[in-house]
Amino acid sequence: MSSTAWAEPVTIAALGDSLTQGYGLAAEDGFVPQLQSWLTDNGADVIVINAGVSGDTTAGGLARVDWTLTPDVDAMIVALGGNDFLRGLDPAVSHENLRAVLTKARDAGVPVLLVGLEVSTNYGEDYKTAFDAIYPALAEEFGVPLYPTFFEGLVKARTASEARAAYMQADGLHPNPAGVIVIVADMGPVVLDLIAGLEN
Repeated sequence: MSSTAWAEPVTIAALGDSLTQGYGLAAEDGFVPQLQSWLTDNGADVIVINAGVSGDTTAGGLARVDWTLTPDVDAMIVALGGNDFLRGLDPAVSHENLRAVLTKARDAGVPVLLVGLEVSTNYGEDYKTAFDAIYPALAEEFGVPLYPTFFEGLVKARTASEARAAYMQADGLHPNPAGVIVIVADMGPVVLDLIAGLEN
């Protein structure tokens, strides 16, 4: 590893769904390996654990969080909710599941980076408003940093149509290898801040 600013390796668990797991990608091109590589290249002595499961909902994440939060885990990225939306699940239920995940992390003394989600109006404006509000509300309640959406880097890089063409797989839901690189480059500095906070 490159020279580091931390005395010993930091272990980060990335709790999520197919976006975290690396659906449709070679193992080395997935979000977790690319994030680890980016963090290492930027001076962090870090181990990133892939706790992503394709198709997982917030309920699935809640069911897995206890064994994800091992004593070795120093921090956690929580990126869940997309499959709740795709299934049209009640935003209030998703909110409570994520709230329980964050409560368990807080009780374990593990800082969290919460990755938000902005959904479409497939289920109406009221549903969108309720779902989009989940993440800022929880970030405020628990005092954790909020990264706007998993695809924030792509939104910044191109227009929506350009981003889909350049950075997404054919399904339109998952990033291709080039997309993962852009996503990680934008999220990486926020993760570095999370790591730096462990020393304070």
